[in-house]
Amino acid sequence: MSARVGRDEAPAGPIVQGFAAGGFSVSGIVYPSLMLTPDSVERWNSPPSVDALTIADLGPLLALDPQPEFLLLGTGPALRFPPRVLARALEERGVGLEVMDSRAAARVWGLLRGEERWIAAALMPLG
Repeated sequence: MSARVGRDEAPAGPIVQGFAAGGFSVSGIVYPSLMLTPDSVERWNSPPSVDALTIADLGPLLALDPQPEFLLLGTGPALRFPPRVLARALEERGVGLEVMDSRAAARVWGLLRGEERWIAAALMPLG
C-alpha cells in the first residue's frame, strides 16, 4: 500500500501569496497595507506609524461577527509595539493582540488560516 503526500488545500479566504512592489500580493492585487478577515481583504489607509494607531483605525476588523479570537498586527518592516491604550482597548473587547513585523504577520496569517482560526489582521506598509 502506498500513500501519496500532496499539498493541503488552501484555506478559505484571502491569503498573502507574496511581497511585490513594496506591498502584499493577494489574488494578484498588490496592497501597500491591508486588513484581512477570514472572508475578505481590504486596502487599509493605515496611520503613518504604529505610534499613531488607534482603536478606530481597526474598526472594520472589530465589527466581525463573531469577533476575532485575536488580531495579528503587522507593524511594518520592523517589530514595534503599539500604544498600550490600544492593547487595553482590544483586551476590554475580548480580542487578543499579536504584534510582529508585517512580513512575519503575513506568513503567520496563512498558517493560522490553514487551521481555520477565526482571526483578523492589519498589516502596515513594508517600507
